[in-house]
Amino acid sequence: MEGGDHLADERKKAQFDVDAMKIVWAGSRHAFEVSDRISKLVANDPAFRKDNRTMLSRKELFNNTLRKAAYAWKRIIELHLSEEEASRLRFYVDEPAFTDLHWGMFIPAIKGQGTEEQQQKWLPLAYKMQIIGCYAQTELGHGSNVQGLETTATFDPQTDEFIIHSPTLTSSKWWPGGLGKVSTHAVVYARLIISGRDYGVHGFIVQLRSLEDHLPLPGIIVGDIGTKFGNGAYNSMDNGVLRFDHVRIPRDQMLMRVSQVTREGKYMMSNVPRQLVYGTMVYVRQTIVADASCALSRAVCIATRYSAVRRQFGSQNGGPETQVIDYKTQQSRLFPLLASAYAFRFVGEWLNGLYTDVMQRLQANDFSTLPEAHACTAGLKSLTTTATADGIEECRKLCGGHGYLCSSGLPELFAVYVPACTYEGDNTVLLLQVARFLMKTVSQLGSGKRPVGTTAYMERAEHLMQCHCNVQKAQDWLLPSAILEVFQARSARMSVACAQNLLKFSNPEEGFAELSADLVEAAIAHCQLIVVSTFIEKVQQDIPGKGVKKQLEVLCNVYALFLFHKHQGDFLSTGCITPKQAALANDQLRSLYSQLRPNAIALVDAFNYTDHFLGSILGCYDGNVYPKLYDAAWKDPLNESVVPDGYHEYIRPMLKQQLRTARL
Repeated sequence: MEGGDHLADERKKAQFDVDAMKIVWAGSRHAFEVSDRISKLVANDPAFRKDNRTMLSRKELFNNTLRKAAYAWKRIIELHLSEEEASRLRFYVDEPAFTDLHWGMFIPAIKGQGTEEQQQKWLPLAYKMQIIGCYAQTELGHGSNVQGLETTATFDPQTDEFIIHSPTLTSSKWWPGGLGKVSTHAVVYARLIISGRDYGVHGFIVQLRSLEDHLPLPGIIVGDIGTKFGNGAYNSMDNGVLRFDHVRIPRDQMLMRVSQVTREGKYMMSNVPRQLVYGTMVYVRQTIVADASCALSRAVCIATRYSAVRRQFGSQNGGPETQVIDYKTQQSRLFPLLASAYAFRFVGEWLNGLYTDVMQRLQANDFSTLPEAHACTAGLKSLTTTATADGIEECRKLCGGHGYLCSSGLPELFAVYVPACTYEGDNTVLLLQVARFLMKTVSQLGSGKRPVGTTAYMERAEHLMQCHCNVQKAQDWLLPSAILEVFQARSARMSVACAQNLLKFSNPEEGFAELSADLVEAAIAHCQLIVVSTFIEKVQQDIPGKGVKKQLEVLCNVYALFLFHKHQGDFLSTGCITPKQAALANDQLRSLYSQLRPNAIALVDAFNYTDHFLGSILGCYDGNVYPKLYDAAWKDPLNESVVPDGYHEYIRPMLKQQLRTARL
């Protein structure tokens, strides 16, 4: 197994135009060209090397990340990169760093919650990186329950200042990325106290470190919270702990776009609607959904290529063994993940459009779609990140023993990705928020208030509660109308059943707590319907490129019927389908796997990932896996010496029966 393209035969099997699919995946020709150019720029620059990352100590890793971040910023300036190009460059450098929080949280928080004057003061400094910011919300004692935060910001009318203070150990800020060692400033969330009255949690810009020698300012205790899960992975990020001891800041450093404190200490709401703050949340969650498709597609690309390279069993008369990808058990685990990567890509695109629409409406003081948009982004963040984290781990298992090697790229990818299930909203807590919205929607049916957006199907609840699936043969499951109706009926019936059960409780909150597991299931059903219907809408568009639309239709059907098969208990127990129809769906799914098989390698090639970005020997483009694995093994620090350090102290005394005299 030397040289050449070991996957060339697989690539020849493709029944569609791969270059056209690359543009569909990227979203547009422009987006493809920018990504392609920037990914190659990063891949061809030795300063961005990352293949040794998992072997570095924490200090070496962190120092290396600082070097890469500084070098990336230098290249951005030298090459006069646009904001879009700079963002792509940071993405392809592929290393969690303080810059993620500076550009992704600190700047958007000031943009979303700062007044015009505050934006004019702080944003130019942040854009030039003359200050480096983080987002200090989560505390040691409170994460999901933001209203429970304990840090205080007490107004002092004598000096026209706020006093930021950490009154308890559990009020220590804990987890913010970039805080531990790098950030000079933070947007700090604290309880606003005026004349002894608590006005709830507000944001404040606080300087943490000197801009001359980087030492913490008086009254500030700050550091890193310690090593996290995995080798390399998220340990390149300085997640921090922060405590305040009566730290004073000027009054104008409270973010005052929505509410203000006057010189006299009067609390006032501005004429800017409070709901605008939700715009930032919708934006951040939309980017997390887009990131899910990136992470899942990387894992799927690695597992698909390796499954085509790896052969095991099935040799006939001394001929080659069977490619692992040809086993139905491998296909039934791998191909739904491939379909999910595409599904999440398109739902991410759709969410981007939803965000634009919400922001335009907010500017026009139209808040009608906001609760639905908020529930929708919360639910999709939960659904896609959970499926992606589970999917990356499944891809590792699909690669057998070699998937457990750091050089496979999968352990680090998993360790970097899993925190997404917790940050920006714990996934179960988010599903409960979706469930609340669904219960409210069901309670308003028949009141004249029409359900909007992704809940519009609830208007047909009466029909959906009684309809019967009319699938009679396996091919009927390829009809978008058949798929949509069963997913809508399942979601409506589960939501209505929960709403009816809630009525049995005299105390609604008690009922909600008791039925929370059922409510989560109803929320998942609703969110899966959103992804399925978005995918169906996508494939009904005019999509250029030979065979591209056909492949997307196959992927769409795989995604929908895989979910149907996985959750068939829901569909059967709610009476949406018969057992016979469930069996027909499974037959159709098997047939779809066979249709997907010749196109599998081409479908992951369409992601257009460089070998540098994938960071995986098992997923390398040419499929020349075994020589690369063998060579990589000898580069491990443990192989720098033939006889290990410690031989004379520990191994030899054991072998020579001299442990009594050994210095242990």
